[in-house]
Amino acid sequence: MNYRILGKLALLPLMMSGTALLDAQDKQFELHGSTVREIQEAMDSGELTAERLTQLYLNRIEAYDKAGPRINSVITLNPRALEIARELDAERQESGPRSPLHGVPVVLKDLIDTADMPTSAGFLPMRESQPMHDATIVKRLHESGAIILAKVNMSDWFGVAAPGDQSTVLGRTVNPYNTDLTPGGSSGGTGAAVTAAFAQMGFGTETGVSIRNPTANNSLVGLAPTRGLIPRAGVVLTSFFQERLGPMARNVYDVAALTDAVAGFDAEDLLSTYSLGQMPDQPYTSYLRKDGLVGARIGVLRDLFRSGPDHEEGIALVEAAIAEMKEAGATIIDPVTTHIDMISLMPEMRSNYFEGIFSYDVYFRRLGPDAPIRSVDELIERSGALVKPNIRRAYAELDRLDHHAPYHARLKTQEMLKEALVKLMDAYQLDALVYPFKSRPPEPHLESYRDRDNPVSSVTGLPAILVPAGYTEAEMGPISIEFLGRPFSEPVLFRIAYGYEQQSRMREHPATVPPLDGESFQY
Repeated sequence: MNYRILGKLALLPLMMSGTALLDAQDKQFELHGSTVREIQEAMDSGELTAERLTQLYLNRIEAYDKAGPRINSVITLNPRALEIARELDAERQESGPRSPLHGVPVVLKDLIDTADMPTSAGFLPMRESQPMHDATIVKRLHESGAIILAKVNMSDWFGVAAPGDQSTVLGRTVNPYNTDLTPGGSSGGTGAAVTAAFAQMGFGTETGVSIRNPTANNSLVGLAPTRGLIPRAGVVLTSFFQERLGPMARNVYDVAALTDAVAGFDAEDLLSTYSLGQMPDQPYTSYLRKDGLVGARIGVLRDLFRSGPDHEEGIALVEAAIAEMKEAGATIIDPVTTHIDMISLMPEMRSNYFEGIFSYDVYFRRLGPDAPIRSVDELIERSGALVKPNIRRAYAELDRLDHHAPYHARLKTQEMLKEALVKLMDAYQLDALVYPFKSRPPEPHLESYRDRDNPVSSVTGLPAILVPAGYTEAEMGPISIEFLGRPFSEPVLFRIAYGYEQQSRMREHPATVPPLDGESFQY
């Protein structure tokens, strides 16, 4: 089910004349701090248009992406963005907004297909690869009235980038909070662009932690949805089980609104059949309550807390966040445990190495006869040493997966862990589990921390949402908490995350990309 119609219903109170407009006279609009709901209120008042909003974001890209701190996140700008914005403004005047996303700019990780812009997957030989069709989520975003403003940098999907860089197409993207630190992989361009306010929100993807790592590194809110909730057709996948698309934004409301726009069954992605009969009958945004923590039962999963001096400051921020949840009315059950050494188990659970070359072939076949690469055979033959060694190794090793015992063992382990976590939540009647996504700040560009993150959500397919928990003092390094839920419990996770966000107000705008003229006004 898609919420394009429900989204319009959710906007009806905002479009009413009279009292609603009178109440809005003294409101303050700030570009980097406003939700899409507040954007629609400003547009309804007549003080903001889609064209003006789009221009404000373009101004920021011009000032800060290739100039100033040189965030270097944008691969391709949509040349028709302002024209599309004007068309949407005219449509608003004639028939009203299509949804809460009407006229709102969005950025996409550059492995999500757009029929009007290239999709490079960060790989230089595919720099000009032009898909024939929009990805399903792009089609749904267009239908909602969102503006695809740009395709952004990412960890190179197929190639070996220079040390410290993300891709062979664009090179290094930096973290707006501290340009000496990484924005995270592999959706680092989305993370950096959204936190620098180059768009209202964006989409990333993950096989392991690639939505959540840049979400944490850039002090954003991000959703790694239940497996099958958001369709993936038209996306370069590394795994047909683990790969997920997820919304990333500067607040919980926008993440929920993006999920409303794109979630639900799609015949081109049969994994989305899992969502049939599981979707709520109201928009996800309707579950957000300021007192969302009151009465929530949250278990502290100590299995995923790391120890040692490198983790102390991050753990302290997470402990403070848990204490704040309790103060706000949550029932905290601490500790809860699966009695499984999950941290040691994680490296042996991912299935993407085995599935990658098969998933890539499916994507390449979608591109058509004029594509620069049309199969994994051509990828290996034409790009040679530029191709990642693990892809070349899998290409030589794997023919089919029917009787591949190590692969099957990983799938069984994933299912075992999923069952253990759900049983744990059932045993304590929990709404969610909480733990640090990671307890170390983002690493410098040329370093790699092994003991950093918790990929439990991706290997089990359970939904997780991240919310900022604070910053380390020395590096101004963001730290996030993660809430994990049962399958298709996104309404509950949104309620809890929103309640914590409203209670804590932890997110700060990065100093390297300050507001520009015109981004703040009263109406």
